This record gives sequence, structure tokens and C-alpha cells, in this order.
Amino acid sequence: MEASFALVIAGAALVGGLAAVLILRRARARPDGASLAELSGRLSQLAESQAAAQNQISERLRAQERELAKILEGRLDEVARRVTEALAKSAGEASKTMGDLKERLAVIDAAQKNITELSSQVVGLQDILANKQARGAFGDVQLQNLVRDILPPSAYQFQATLSNGKRVDCLIKLPNPPGPIAIDAKFPLESYRALRNAADEAARQAAARSFGTDIMTHVRDIADKYSVPGETAEWTLMFLPSEAVYAEVHANFPEVVEKARRARVGIVSPTTMMAILNTVRAVLKDVRMREQAGVIQIEVRTMMEDVLRLDDRVAKLQRHFELAYEDMRQIRISTEKVTRRAERIEDVELEDQREEKSAAGMSPPPEAIKAD
Repeated sequence: MEASFALVIAGAALVGGLAAVLILRRARARPDGASLAELSGRLSQLAESQAAAQNQISERLRAQERELAKILEGRLDEVARRVTEALAKSAGEASKTMGDLKERLAVIDAAQKNITELSSQVVGLQDILANKQARGAFGDVQLQNLVRDILPPSAYQFQATLSNGKRVDCLIKLPNPPGPIAIDAKFPLESYRALRNAADEAARQAAARSFGTDIMTHVRDIADKYSVPGETAEWTLMFLPSEAVYAEVHANFPEVVEKARRARVGIVSPTTMMAILNTVRAVLKDVRMREQAGVIQIEVRTMMEDVLRLDDRVAKLQRHFELAYEDMRQIRISTEKVTRRAERIEDVELEDQREEKSAAGMSPPPEAIKAD
């Protein structure tokens, strides 16, 4: 717009200059006093018109400058507002992101604490399994939990002392046959670890021989200590509280399993122990049922007598109902007879009244005729 106004001003100046040139040329052509006066008047008019035009143009320029300033100010305010909103939105999103980040860091810290506690527990478990006495206690606790969860308290005894003075970890009380079953909860782990950590084939073979020898030694100890003729069952159980050890024995040491079977020692894991305990529970339930068979027969006989007595009383009650029904029927017959006789008596009385009225010369009323 400023460029257009500059062009207008330049055009006006150009027109004024051309007009002045034309007036000067005419004055030169007619150099008399009238021409000079006319020229002077026209120049004055032209100067005034140019001044007025310049003033008008200046006013328009100032108005347009003010309008332009308002537009620029409005646009600057809009831009400032948008920038402020964008900054506020960015600040809110940044705050939310920081909050989410803090929450995730808190979760990570909690997970880190759990991992630290778990690692300490794993270290504690390794310490337990590395110590023979602690490992035996660990096996005892696992065996006790299994037995308590499946069998009733009267069906087992922990740390039971046998007649030979040996103390067994658990004794399952079964009637003869087969008799009480002794369970040992210790297991050889050192040679198993050496077998798992063997670096080469030679070390593996040596660890395997040591592992098999340790198991067989433990099997013989169990058979000698806990198999007491006339007191315990022929079979005893060696409880391995590790499915990995159990799988290793049955997968790679079948001769050890066979020798243990011939020694009447069963090698069991937590899973197989659960199956055995469930079978024992079923056997104990069957034994209790046989023990209570006589009592059950007596109760059934007594119940049959009660049922027969109840049937006799029901039959008597039925006869009473039949007699009552017969009495009610006879009473109904009697009431019907009485009703009929009353009706006949009423008919006779009405007939006598009609005869008396006809003898007296009185015609019977319409009601009597209608009744007849």
C-alpha cells in the first residue's frame, strides 16, 4: 500500500510539472501582462491543489499506517497467544511425561528390590542345599508338607523311632499287610552337582560313577536302618525333593534303580510321592470302611426294623382312615333319610291345610295352587 501511495504522489508531481511547463510555454508565446497574471493564478491554484493532494495523501498514509499498525499488533497478539498456548501445552505434556517417568522408575525400583530379595533367597537356597544337615531339613519340610496336605494326622508320624533305635524321617501307618512304610528325606547332591558341572567327558564319567555309588550307598543305608521285619513294610522309600535328580537317576542310571528295587527301596520324587500318598489315603479309607462294616450292618438292620415298624403304623393309620370314611358314609346316609322324612312330613302338612280350606269354602290362594 505504501508503494501505491508513493506512485500516486509521484504521478501528482509529474502532472503538476507538466502543467507548469505548459503554462510557461503559453506565457512565452504570449508575453503580456494578462498572460503573466493568468500564469501566476494557475501556478497558485496548481500549488494549492498539489498541497491539498499531498495533505490528503499524507492523511491517508497516516490512516493506513495506523490500520496497518493495528493489524500487525493484532497478529502479534495472536502469535503471542498461540506461542503461549503451545508453551503451556508443551509444559503440561512434559510434566505428564515426567510423572509417567517417575512412576515407571518407581516400578523399576520395586522390581529391582524384588530381584534383590529373590537373589538373596536363591543364595540362601544354595547355602541350604550345599549343607548336608540343612539339605536334610529342607527335604524333611517338603516331605512333611506333602504328607500333611494329603493324609489325616492319625496316618503318619514324623521322626519316628523304630525298635532298632533308628529314627526315620516319616512313618506312614498302614495295617498289615504291608505294614508301616518308612520314608527317608535325604539325598546326595554333591556328586550330582559335579555331574552337572563336568567340563569334559572324563570328568563326567567320573562324576557319574561317584553319583551312582553315593545313591547305592544311601539305598543300602535305608534298607539296613528302616526295614525291620515284623515292624515295618518290606519296602522303604527314598524321597528326592528334586525332580531334576529323580529324572537324572531314572534316565541315565537304570542299573541303580534296578538295584534299589531289588533292595526293596523305592526312589520317589515330589510328584510320585503325591501319587503314593493318595493311594495310601484310599487304602486307609478302605480299611476304615472294613473296620466299620459290622457297625454299618447293625445300623442298617436297626434302620430296617424302624422302617418295618413305620410301615405297620402307617397301615394301622390307613385302617383308621378307612373306618372313619365308612362312619362318615353311614352318617351321610342317615342325614339323607332324615331329610327325606322331613320333606314328606312337610308335604303332608300342606295337604291337610289345603283340605281344610276347601272344606270351609275357601279357594286356595294362588301360591298354594302354584305349589300344587
